[in-house]
Amino acid sequence: MYSTPTSRSLRCLAPISTIGRPITPTLGYYYYLVYLFLYLPSLPFSILAPAFPLPYIQTKVRAVASAAMSSDDDDDIQIEAPELAEDDPMRAFLPASFGKKSRDADVATQIDRSRRTVDQNTPQALEPRSRSRGSRSNTSSGSDGHSDNDSDSDEDEDEYPTSHEMVIKTHERAVTTVSLDPAGGRLISGSIDCTIKLHDFSSMTPTTIRAFKSVDPFETKRSATTAETHPINHVEFNPLAGGVFLCVSAHPQAKIMTRDGDVLAEFVKGDMYLRDMNHTKGHVSEVTTGTWHPTDKNICVTAGTDSTLRIWDINNKRCQKEVLVFKSKAAGTAGRSRLTSVAWGTPAQGGNNILVSAALDGTLVMWSGDGPFSRPTAEIREAHQPGTWTGGIDVSPDGRMVVTRGGDNLIKLWDTRKFKQPLVSVEHQSTSDEYSMTNIKYGPNATSIITGSRTGHLHILNPGNLQSEYTTPVTAGVPLITVDWHSKINQIVTGSANGETHVLYNPTMSTRGAVDVMSRAPKRRHVDDNPEFTTDLSLGLSGDSIITPGAMPGARGTGMTASGKSKDPRRPQIPQQTPFMRNQPDEKHISENIPLSRMLHEDPREALLKYASVAEKDRMFTNAWKDTQPVTQYADVSDEEEAGPKKKKIRR
Repeated sequence: MYSTPTSRSLRCLAPISTIGRPITPTLGYYYYLVYLFLYLPSLPFSILAPAFPLPYIQTKVRAVASAAMSSDDDDDIQIEAPELAEDDPMRAFLPASFGKKSRDADVATQIDRSRRTVDQNTPQALEPRSRSRGSRSNTSSGSDGHSDNDSDSDEDEDEYPTSHEMVIKTHERAVTTVSLDPAGGRLISGSIDCTIKLHDFSSMTPTTIRAFKSVDPFETKRSATTAETHPINHVEFNPLAGGVFLCVSAHPQAKIMTRDGDVLAEFVKGDMYLRDMNHTKGHVSEVTTGTWHPTDKNICVTAGTDSTLRIWDINNKRCQKEVLVFKSKAAGTAGRSRLTSVAWGTPAQGGNNILVSAALDGTLVMWSGDGPFSRPTAEIREAHQPGTWTGGIDVSPDGRMVVTRGGDNLIKLWDTRKFKQPLVSVEHQSTSDEYSMTNIKYGPNATSIITGSRTGHLHILNPGNLQSEYTTPVTAGVPLITVDWHSKINQIVTGSANGETHVLYNPTMSTRGAVDVMSRAPKRRHVDDNPEFTTDLSLGLSGDSIITPGAMPGARGTGMTASGKSKDPRRPQIPQQTPFMRNQPDEKHISENIPLSRMLHEDPREALLKYASVAEKDRMFTNAWKDTQPVTQYADVSDEEEAGPKKKKIRR
């Protein structure tokens, strides 16, 4: 009956039950036959005869076609669904609809997963306090929801954006500096692993929180033998032009880089043999930190260990614009001291700029930010303990207050109008002895002061009395080195000694940034996203092939420079394993092809004495004295005589 392969393959057109018997065809089956008659006119109709008689099928097809053309809606059309029990597990595999299914992200669930869990029993985990003495702020989290009433607006002002966090693990070692561009869309972080990581919030998802680019500011060609690298001391976006940022490494030359990680300008290095720093064109030793001019986007300042502040125009990298030489008055310093931190501030309502810097001898110096820079306008000796590193300094937005955090475990508040004694001084454990990049920052509108601690806690201080208003653990047990509070997106970024960068936010108070990242749909994971499951093709090279040190892709990320030296100056250099070190050279090949190679194994004395007879017969240089040369005579010593020298007789 079914002689042709076509009839066998299309027998499925007839609805057959599970036991092999024909059942009553449904309306959907006849719609399918209409499709066959309209779009497949050449199909032999005889193949359907074994299932149903031809007149029966023709009648049903005409009825279906007329019903489809006459009816305006499909309300009367019913499609039979498989009859399964309500608790049948097969229902999970049945499609609920046809076409492409879109997965909408559950934003509330994703944001709730990023909620920070703080141990309430920890004494450092304090609740935020209201700045008014008689009221207490509401400490409910942002995910519980707040009404839009006027009564809740006052409570929201007393909260801080710390209820949720996004963790970025991109560095291998301690994160020493972080910075956000003026719009709050790009984050850069520097570390003592000598790399700068670039993060773009617009391209990250909850499952792809990583840097889109890693940059080594001193990386040149991979095959260069003079390649070097240095830890990153400070990075800072230009507050007036977000397309560039200042990069300060442990090197005499600071760099201006674009937001994509390209070097735009590299400042010149000064002559280290000149004693007078006023005659040098640039820093002669390591640059510790730097900052931008508050009102001019083309001006920046850098502080160095050569006891100078240098003001640069980024359009002229060959020479600094101004040089400010600090003359230390401390005993035993020879008039020089390292400048550890610098801040450049301006009043928000207008006025003169101020330039404040701290030195290693404990001196706090203030210059007029607009010049002249011939001498400082004020100077405080022993503002902090001499010999300790004052890494944190910042100027309030109104330009009246200066806050400093020294290595003597003290935070001090200074008034620029009475720049002699600190207004307030509180104890705060310092981390400058381990990480000199520890900073302290004013919050938005100077309503708070934020800083880290050795225990890994974030401290939000009152700007008037420096008392802690809110303390929360970020990386408990690991020092919190750097902090930054962005005023536009209202989010706090921290960098810790374990290589983690935390972005703290509140869904109801913060905008963009981490809020947008956690609100996106997770990206579908791919096997290539996990580096543990991928293999670098360069690792499959033969072991006997000669590979230039540092020439393999990915060699820069292993902690080694192009010349094979360790990026960490405290880590000893490990010689790279080469094919010559693994194999013994062919001695026969060396002896046959390298001249005089056999002399390496000969005795030098024997090699010279074998030419003694030739020199006796053919006197090349002493032939003129051949006849007059005296004959050498040796004394004949018998066996009975002593070979030693004659002894003098003792007189009696």
